[in-house]
Amino acid sequence: MTRKLSQNTVNKFKKRLLAEQEQLKSLLERHQEERERIRLSEASAERSPDPTSADGGSMAFELEKELTLDENTKHLLNQIEHALVLIKKKKYGICESCSKPIPVARLEALPYSSYCKDCAALIDS
Repeated sequence: MTRKLSQNTVNKFKKRLLAEQEQLKSLLERHQEERERIRLSEASAERSPDPTSADGGSMAFELEKELTLDENTKHLLNQIEHALVLIKKKKYGICESCSKPIPVARLEALPYSSYCKDCAALIDS
């Protein structure tokens, strides 16, 4: 049987979530700056690869991959921000579906989790 998290444990997870939040924001910012730098260098070079060529296709694929990674990063960032709101509301570590405590082992693996393993499995299926 799991029990309510102590304030020290909540503070430990809050610190970890804040650090991950900063990392993800920084990563998104670097990706945006890099795309802008590439866009400007291509425009100034007065050449843009033909999208039907191998180089153009590779560039399009890489851009699509980067945008997908950014979307995944934004999704994770939203989950982290939601967990921080739960901490503020004193509801962190409580499953949003069944209201049972989320085991610390699960929070260690996924500190932004707002569902216990069983409820998360139901939602994902």
